[in-house]
Amino acid sequence: MKLLLDTHIFLWAVADPGRLSVAQRREIEDPTNTIYLSAVSVSELVIKASLGKLSLEFDLLAIAEKSGFEPLDFSAKDALLLKDLPFHHRDPFDRMLIAQAQARDLFIATQDPTFALYNCRVLS
Repeated sequence: MKLLLDTHIFLWAVADPGRLSVAQRREIEDPTNTIYLSAVSVSELVIKASLGKLSLEFDLLAIAEKSGFEPLDFSAKDALLLKDLPFHHRDPFDRMLIAQAQARDLFIATQDPTFALYNCRVLS
């Protein structure tokens, strides 16, 4: 399975895995799966940290690499899907993650029930 992590799922996976669903934990820990951390999530986290909404006491990329997560750039091709994405969700970071999952045919791990309204494969 190729699995893209929603931002909160990444944080839970590295800091509080007990908050993950059984299915999410199983797939994240499965060494045959490829688990992606998007540049979108990195952007969201550093922006929130710069605004004082979040404290980041670790190097995001180092902890992702240590956890076996692959970095995933957000491309212009990913962005093109945003034009026709329905507005079930107004959060721009979530919308970019959904578009990226659609463009690359990835499952996306999230606890956000709104993701299921989109044409993407959700692992909740």
